[in-house]
Amino acid sequence: MFDATICGWRFSPFLQPEDGETITEELVRFRTVGDATCTAAIESSASTIEQVIAETSVARITERGATRADDRISEAGMEDRKRTGYF
Repeated sequence: MFDATICGWRFSPFLQPEDGETITEELVRFRTVGDATCTAAIESSASTIEQVIAETSVARITERGATRADDRISEAGMEDRKRTGYF
C-alpha cells in the first residue's frame, strides 16, 4: 500500500540547504508541474500516469494539504501572502 511520505524539498537555485542539512537523491514526484518550490516531494516510484493514479487513489492524506509550504509557515500562510500582494 502506498503511503504518501513527505520527503522534503527539492534542491534548486531557489531552495538551498541550510547549514547542517544534507542533500540526498530520492525517487520522488511533485503534485503538479511547477510545485517544486512550494510543495514538498512525495516519495514515489511511479513512472506513468496510471501508476500515479494508483498511488493517489489509496493515499490516506491529500497531497495538497500535506505538502503545501504555505501551510507549514503558519496556519494562515496563504492568506498572509495574498494580503501582501504575492498573488
